[in-house]
Amino acid sequence: MFLSGARFDQLKHGVSSLGKLKKKSQFGGIGLSIDGVLFALSYEGELYLRGNNYAETLFKANGMETFIYSKRGIPVALRYYRVSESLWQDQKQLSEYVNLAYQETLTDIINKQKKPLRLKDLPNLGVVLERQLWKAGISKVEELRVLGAKVTYLKLQQNGKKISVNILLALAGAIEGCHVAVLPEKLRNELVIWHQELEYGN
Repeated sequence: MFLSGARFDQLKHGVSSLGKLKKKSQFGGIGLSIDGVLFALSYEGELYLRGNNYAETLFKANGMETFIYSKRGIPVALRYYRVSESLWQDQKQLSEYVNLAYQETLTDIINKQKKPLRLKDLPNLGVVLERQLWKAGISKVEELRVLGAKVTYLKLQQNGKKISVNILLALAGAIEGCHVAVLPEKLRNELVIWHQELEYGN
């Protein structure tokens, strides 16, 4: 059983600023999403809001009940929290909670997409180059991004191995998040010139 028409209208009003609400089957009920962000669930006429990070802390603190999903007869607590009768009566607070559920879920999705990451998971880098970077004292993606391609290249050179301009370009692509073949032309030219000057300087 889905939400009543009046409550669905109330929910739509609460999310009108975020975009169009879409429905799909989820956990034996109906999942509610906007732009692919699944932030709420309707089950047996009740509404449950997705709890991530701060939203989950707030929902629990306000006594919102956890959604229990029965998977092959085994109860599983999911991170969805029931909208109480009193919350339905307070449109302002309901809108705030719904918006919070959406924003926190969106943030969670973005953070997961950002998190590849070992060095070898970046474009152009593999296990061999990752190990060379470790030896040069660079073990995290963030360290590579902060240092930049040129400084990282110099650190690799200090390990005594002769490395080519292709490694420099590969590092730049990894930092930019693109394959070396589609490295922006301006950046590619700048790095090639810098590498030539470095070689002639030595």
